[in-house]
Amino acid sequence: MKFINTIKNIWKIEELKNRILVTLGLLLVYRFGAQVVLPGIDASQLSNLASQTESGLLGLLNAFTGGAFSNASVFALGIMPYISASIVVQLMGIAVPYLQKLQKEGESGRRRINQITRWLTIAITLVQGPGYIYNLFATLPQSAFLLGNTATFVASSVIILTTGTIFAMWLGEKITDKGIGNGISLLIMVGIIATLPQAFIQEFASRVFESNGGLVMILIELVIWFAIIMSCIMLVMAVRQIAVQYARRTASGGYEKNVFGSRQYIPLKLNASGVMPIIFAQAIMFIPAAVAGLSDGETSQGIAAAFSDIFGFWYNLVFALLIIVFTYFYTAITVPTNKMADDLKRSGGFIPGIRPGGDTAEYLDRIMSQITLPGSIFLALIAVFPAIVYQLLGVQQGWALFFGGTSLLIMVGVAIDTMQQVNSYLLNRHYDGLMKTGKNRKAVA
Repeated sequence: MKFINTIKNIWKIEELKNRILVTLGLLLVYRFGAQVVLPGIDASQLSNLASQTESGLLGLLNAFTGGAFSNASVFALGIMPYISASIVVQLMGIAVPYLQKLQKEGESGRRRINQITRWLTIAITLVQGPGYIYNLFATLPQSAFLLGNTATFVASSVIILTTGTIFAMWLGEKITDKGIGNGISLLIMVGIIATLPQAFIQEFASRVFESNGGLVMILIELVIWFAIIMSCIMLVMAVRQIAVQYARRTASGGYEKNVFGSRQYIPLKLNASGVMPIIFAQAIMFIPAAVAGLSDGETSQGIAAAFSDIFGFWYNLVFALLIIVFTYFYTAITVPTNKMADDLKRSGGFIPGIRPGGDTAEYLDRIMSQITLPGSIFLALIAVFPAIVYQLLGVQQGWALFFGGTSLLIMVGVAIDTMQQVNSYLLNRHYDGLMKTGKNRKAVA
């Protein structure tokens, strides 16, 4: 009943209603584009491509694009080139003085960085596009190419794929500006959700109609799935809310104070990097299989096979280790302990028993290393849990991808962010929010 009342309240707020409708409309356009096959390709002969993307790394990529990859769609590359470009620009901002300068220039600098990211997205797409087309040549039968394997077809297809990625990026930016939530994240989440019903139907058919455990196993899997969702919610909320408060009391038992007598708190998050370590590690995990696949040697082929199996032991072991390493790396570049120490010193604050300045920075860095460890381990466990479920319960690979990993974390994180934005509109109009209990209040005209 409360949920229905909340939906009614959302509909009463004209601006919020319009933003939600714009968001849904643009997401519908994106999903429609994912079904539009590249010109010159027979859509009825894509079964081999669909089989290729049922498992492995390509299956994961297909899930992120909402099936557009296996449809040979104009959105086949999805928004992933933009994500890659954003990561590159963010990392370059650490070492390139020009980007560091732009980061300090406020809104004008942010617009310039966004423009650089867009151009880099085009460059990445122009590199990935030909690779995708030649994969089609190797996978699909010759009769599937209505225009033949000509240079004209390759060039036109690469241009269309690049245009599709840029259009998807534009849709994401419009959702952010005119809709509700982060547009780019919503596009990825919708793509992931689009593959969820089919994955569950395949798992249900396998369990029930093939006498592979029956409804009991389906029930057990759903219980585990909801438990993992709750764990992901806890992780995401920890990123946003949980902070460890240090330097609270002096040796005499009082709170440390600055020159104005106010209390000084230093919030240090258990996981300051969010899901970025998983995204970084996932990008790196494509490299070993691609490099090893260039050689015909037995050892190289073995390495390629091991790192192409996203449910295999060696893949997940390296994946988990990379996540832990990248968690420390990303935390180190996003949590400026030196700046925190300087700000604390300038405000007249101090940590009891620690000298201001360099000693404080070293202390904060050591504490960050200690509290980042459990966060990184928990993140790694969530990331490799699909493989654990696949090995222990024998679930279908497509369904196993939703038992943790990047897919589930993105879904949970984006859903919480979007709900918080809707919640802020409701609370500003004196309505109960989606994540708040209590009695409805009258709207303020």
